[in-house]
Amino acid sequence: MSLRSDLAKVRGLGSAKEGVAHWWAQRLTAVALVPLLLWFVASIAAMAGADLTAVRAWIASPVVAVLLVLLIGAAFHHAQLGLQVVIEDYVHKEGCKIACIVLVKFAAIVLAAAGIFSVLKIAFAD
Repeated sequence: MSLRSDLAKVRGLGSAKEGVAHWWAQRLTAVALVPLLLWFVASIAAMAGADLTAVRAWIASPVVAVLLVLLIGAAFHHAQLGLQVVIEDYVHKEGCKIACIVLVKFAAIVLAAAGIFSVLKIAFAD
């Protein structure tokens, strides 16, 4: 038996300590996406009217391929983090909440892997 009150037992523990890491990850991916998206939009606009061969040659460039992989990874991770927050806030049934979060994470991983695979396939094509 403890002589400590319930308040004394929980004081200083705070939350489950997972929210801060999630918050930072979402902010860091957002900051990473700003220059990556600006670069991507400017690059696509500059290639307006280019044929398929020119676009493939652009993607095959090592710098472009790395930046595209970073863009895809950051975009899907950021989207997954944002959707997780929405699900946690608005889905109230615990089982449904967990299923939705798992589904969103799975979809983000599969779609990011497909995008990264596509870029790498074009970049390393003979």
